Amino acid sequence: MKELEIESRLAHPSMPLKRRSVLEAFIEASPFGWKEADKTLFIEAMKAAFKEQIKKSSFLKAYFKTYGFNLDEVKKYSDAHKFPFVSVNALKERDLSFLKPENMVLELKSSGTSGQVSRMQLDLHSLLRVRRMAWKVFEGLGLCDLKNEYDYICLTYDPLIAKDVGTAWTDKLLTSFTKAGEIFYAFRWDKSKGEFYFDIESAVSRLKSACQSRKPLRIIGFPAFALKLTEEYKKRFGAYPEISPLSFVITGGGWKTLSDEAMDKKIYRKILADNLSIPVENVRDLFGMVEHGVPYVDCALGNFHIPIYGKVIARHPSSLEPLDYGRIGLLHLMTPYLTSYPSLSLLSSDWGAVEEKCACGIKGPVLLLKGRAGVKKLKGCAVSASQML
Repeated sequence: MKELEIESRLAHPSMPLKRRSVLEAFIEASPFGWKEADKTLFIEAMKAAFKEQIKKSSFLKAYFKTYGFNLDEVKKYSDAHKFPFVSVNALKERDLSFLKPENMVLELKSSGTSGQVSRMQLDLHSLLRVRRMAWKVFEGLGLCDLKNEYDYICLTYDPLIAKDVGTAWTDKLLTSFTKAGEIFYAFRWDKSKGEFYFDIESAVSRLKSACQSRKPLRIIGFPAFALKLTEEYKKRFGAYPEISPLSFVITGGGWKTLSDEAMDKKIYRKILADNLSIPVENVRDLFGMVEHGVPYVDCALGNFHIPIYGKVIARHPSSLEPLDYGRIGLLHLMTPYLTSYPSLSLLSSDWGAVEEKCACGIKGPVLLLKGRAGVKKLKGCAVSASQML
């Protein structure tokens, strides 16, 4: 299991990166400082990452030539919209890899249905940067704690089995952001059927233990399963669980329910917090894509904050022109941490908008998600997982 072996040999993501290049210097910037110097560093890092990839990727070379694009056209942060983008569909339908097998330390895949699977290949330094980036984002939002021990109920795939599924790797990484006690993965593997199943019996048992011990707990994974867990607990014990108020729920992977309708996020947070007897600000959501790598995480008010590591632009669906704050379009996502796969600049299939600021006081823009675009929607991790409910 190469993926797990490399993780065990790496420094903890709380440790600063060695300054090899402008890329490491950029990742060490404050995620929510939003200083002008950091914006300049973003552009420098994007150009450096593109230059590194162009040396190896025949696709990028041909694409830039066809597009008639020169990196010198981008001189400042406001020019970032000029970077050419690759459609997320291209990553699902084409093999754009260029990394030599001996240099690949981790390959992550989306868990989409209908055969539409993206993959992300990481070399060692890209892996180090994405781990450190995630730590700094969560730390910046007050979600890291290496002093106090937390138990975990992970409503996601067991990484020992699903070691290349992006959500499994992400949730495993999240368990390293605190001092970790017992870690339980609720999506277990049925050898006889050759498929995953939701081990709700064991999950409820773990939740019961957390109520009795009052030890801080973190529940992470798909939102629908977190709600299902609390309802199942009440069905069996006649009341909702009461866990330590220091506990957190960190959801991710999509808001689809069994009826394929998304519950209002703010209503969901309040219901789940009440069901667990924890403050509503302790229920956070995470938006991310295997193909992109940057985590967009809720603040205490429940809004996705955009860290300096990612640049998000909403584009008009027809003209693809960049849109102003508050206007809904296709989300164009950029990040420079990656030197091993051509998804530095990615046009997603998600509808959304960018707002200039949040009332919580944390600096920088926020991301509003409005669902998937298109008549035939791409199915992702949450829909795949919901089949087990």
